[in-house]
Amino acid sequence: MMASKFETKGRGYKRDVINLAILVFVASSLGAYLIATTVLIARDGVFYIERAQKLSSDPIGIIEAHPPGYEFLIFAAHKFVSLFIDSSSVCTWIYSAQSVNLLCRVLALVPLYFIGKLLVGSRSSFLALVVLIFLPYPAEYGSDVLRDWPHTLFLATGLLFLLRGAKQGKLWMFGVVGLVAGFGHIIRPECAQLVLYGVLWLLVGLFLQKRDMNRLKLICALFVLLVGFAIPTAPYIEVRGKSLPGKLKALIVSSCCLQKEKVQESNNEYMNNVYAAESSSANVANAIGRLIREISNNLMHFFVPAWLFGIHSRFRRKSVSTNLERYFVIAFVVFNVITMILLYSGWGYISRRHSMPLIVFTIFYVPVGFQVLADWFVVGFSKGQQQNNRKSQLCFFILVITGLTICTPKLLRPIRADKKAYRTAAQWLKENTQKNDLIAVSDNRISFYAERKGLEYERNIPIGAQYAVAFVKDEDEKYDANKDVRKELSLWIDQHKKTKKIVIYKVF
Repeated sequence: MMASKFETKGRGYKRDVINLAILVFVASSLGAYLIATTVLIARDGVFYIERAQKLSSDPIGIIEAHPPGYEFLIFAAHKFVSLFIDSSSVCTWIYSAQSVNLLCRVLALVPLYFIGKLLVGSRSSFLALVVLIFLPYPAEYGSDVLRDWPHTLFLATGLLFLLRGAKQGKLWMFGVVGLVAGFGHIIRPECAQLVLYGVLWLLVGLFLQKRDMNRLKLICALFVLLVGFAIPTAPYIEVRGKSLPGKLKALIVSSCCLQKEKVQESNNEYMNNVYAAESSSANVANAIGRLIREISNNLMHFFVPAWLFGIHSRFRRKSVSTNLERYFVIAFVVFNVITMILLYSGWGYISRRHSMPLIVFTIFYVPVGFQVLADWFVVGFSKGQQQNNRKSQLCFFILVITGLTICTPKLLRPIRADKKAYRTAAQWLKENTQKNDLIAVSDNRISFYAERKGLEYERNIPIGAQYAVAFVKDEDEKYDANKDVRKELSLWIDQHKKTKKIVIYKVF
């Protein structure tokens, strides 16, 4: 009996190793391909690399201005690369940053796999992560210069330990959750949500009659969780001089100011409340609509029905899901949806990147939904349980393969393939300008790739600029400049559409 138990456990361990090896190989291969074919990095990527370049000379200033965790990873990767090759070029910084992202994406698959195994089983977890690897937009973020996957790595690792800690009642796991959340918080403040879930779980446990951990152990777990979080965040907050994230603080301040203005503008409290409620309802509706669109885009639309059916299957009243799954998954979804609504209310936008965590941590329900759909399809066309099972599995794999096939063309398209003209303009500037020339640009990636100092502008060319790069829509290339200029280079951004040009001017 004991031998049989060990054999089963050994087979499960072997299966996990094989599954992870396949996932890591496929993700690494696709990620390396995307890095090698990248035409242009994201605009935010220039911001992160420039901060990483200043980290050694002005660490305090970098920490005070913005969470520095991702920049530190870029800096460390660049230092490592510089041991083997020349590190002075901008391309070395770009490849270092992209490699960090890809490494974090690949490493994140490990905790994500075990989270999925805990929730829906190893088979569905493996297939879910195969789907995730082939989704074009998350794959692009994993080979770009963005902090989404480094943040996801810490969030997934912390969530895995939180799930296991809540299930097994081990104190040290809650300490690890706190530490991971603290370090992840220095990359993106949202990683602190792990502490919120853990605190609520432990506090609820204190008031339950039937509990897996006694009250003393629950209190100790709460203490260990908070201390673990404080170890990395307390020094960071001390140096930064701020405890709240910038956007959250700005949202609180603006909300307080808005309420104060409304009270001063009118003595009719009822009308003010109605106005606030209508405005809030409109914002919430618009935010939810935008969030749904971005989630659908991330899932390439095809996977949305399976995703929804899978969630419904696991969270309907009578299902095989555990209380652990119901609590943590629902808490995660609610927290992130509220965060997106606040983001839209305060700043008026939600991007695909912002919706990515909701996709990554609920992707496990896509195979579940595909199985539900496959069963439905087969029931209408066949009779006999044995035949149904075979056809159901065939239908299931047809659905999965169809989805992966739909993703592949977009997945293999080079990142920002439509912006080759940016690189051409940057190369011209690099070859035809002096090292200390100042370049006025509306997109700082051009000056960054040219390895020149850029001055960002919208209309008027800044004082001191020797060259200006403009985007011109008119075919006659008219440019209303506030200085005397001479056209040096003109090229279409898109050779097929020919609707917009990049023009480089010499400024006199």
